[in-house]
Amino acid sequence: MNSSRQHARSIQRILAAVAAVFGFATIWAGTRVLAGSDPGYVVLQPLLFYNTAMGVAYLATGIVMWRSREGGKLAAAAILVLNLLVLAGIGFAYVNGYAVAIESIRAMTFRTGVWLGLYLGFAWLSRGTSAPGS
Repeated sequence: MNSSRQHARSIQRILAAVAAVFGFATIWAGTRVLAGSDPGYVVLQPLLFYNTAMGVAYLATGIVMWRSREGGKLAAAAILVLNLLVLAGIGFAYVNGYAVAIESIRAMTFRTGVWLGLYLGFAWLSRGTSAPGS
């Protein structure tokens, strides 16, 4: 394996690890609140369930990313789109006076930004690669 391919493989593994760790952190935070821990602001229950479930998807996507660049790119794109839709929905609700905490908007913006970065990383890695298992 040449050094350029080795470098790309290392970046792929780092991005996959970020996705998996982010998934674990999301599951941990969500289950704590579901178990009764008070985050210090009003929790929008559907968003809490969504984010906790997405933590599992983030973890699964980390595994996909570890194994396949193209699969990782597609999974990251799907998560990015879902997060953007949810962010738009809670942003709309917030602007229209529904009980959505600004912390929820910030957290969803952060999640969406993380997945934008992961998607862009995999899009960059998968450009011009056609090798099996890439």
